[in-house]
Amino acid sequence: MKRSKLLGIAALLLALSACAPKTVVEGSLKDAPESSAVVVKKYCIDHYEVLDTVRTDAAGKFVYKAKVEKGNPQFLDMYYKDYRIACLLLEQGDNVKVTSDTLGAYSVTGSDACRQLQKIQADYVRFMMDFGSVTSLAALGHNVNRDLSKMYLDYYRDRLTFVMKNSHSMNVVPVLFQYVDVDFPVFSQTTDAVVFRNIADSLKTVYPESEYVKMLEKEAARRESYMSFDNQLRNAQEVAFPDIELPGIDSKMQKLSDMEGKVIMVCFWATTAELNMFNVDTLLPAYEKYHSKGFDIYSVSLDVDKTAWATVVRNQKLPWVNVCDTRGIASPYVGLWGLADLPTVFFIVDGEIDANAGVSRPSDIEPYLAKKLK
Repeated sequence: MKRSKLLGIAALLLALSACAPKTVVEGSLKDAPESSAVVVKKYCIDHYEVLDTVRTDAAGKFVYKAKVEKGNPQFLDMYYKDYRIACLLLEQGDNVKVTSDTLGAYSVTGSDACRQLQKIQADYVRFMMDFGSVTSLAALGHNVNRDLSKMYLDYYRDRLTFVMKNSHSMNVVPVLFQYVDVDFPVFSQTTDAVVFRNIADSLKTVYPESEYVKMLEKEAARRESYMSFDNQLRNAQEVAFPDIELPGIDSKMQKLSDMEGKVIMVCFWATTAELNMFNVDTLLPAYEKYHSKGFDIYSVSLDVDKTAWATVVRNQKLPWVNVCDTRGIASPYVGLWGLADLPTVFFIVDGEIDANAGVSRPSDIEPYLAKKLK
């Protein structure tokens, strides 16, 4: 009985799948020999995935049936040899017609999104060609910095305008990930993190299950992290050390620069068995002995499991400021403070980092404090 019920459910799902609107690309490749290969690739932001290869008939025509789920549109590129002959954004149920020559000059009908994407790519190619032409003049001794800066800024502003005007269109995704050079994204400003976050939030209201939206959210989070890192660097010039602001056990934000005391120890750690004993065997005795003389601790856990960290802090009854950065080793503070191992401690004395503390072992901490807090 159970087996027949499962078979019935499987048959129902199969029937529903068969009823789903088909997504079809009908193509025509002019002057291509019969049985020419057209390679279909999926755009995955940081790479391409080969999905299939279809063949042309004697008239140069081909058909590709794409697997596109509802609410999860796909970016597909089609190639003949080394030439991209179509760049498509497909929704479930689309029926798109592509006409191209073997060098990649193509037209597309049946989808406004595909036509818009075609223009986006054409504008990008034109910008890159113009930018490359001006760059080549530098080899001839011409000073082209001003011209290149203007070209880039004009293109960046134009793309920014496009993105903000089309914040609910999936076509903004490839625009946001365009590059001028391998290490030079078009959207290279630190504050572009705000743009990425706004667009990710807007697209999520339309395509909550889209893999592209999820990738965009991940990139927005990465850029926000670096924007915070940049703010910390700027702030570090004012307070003489890189400031830290993270949530404690009660989720309230705790700022390193708000700490008072003659000697502040900044301790980076994580809740391994060995480091847990570091709290009990080293830090607690030092804190109890020197806290009344002006010693305090700002303890930063790099645990991704906040619950595990909070349990240790409560069980060990750690009395100092305890905060947790659940980004772990991806935390911007890892680079900002130059961490290479855990635990790592720093000492801030009278508001400035003591670069000559000479504390490399747990046993060095109390002698250091005894010297600084006579």
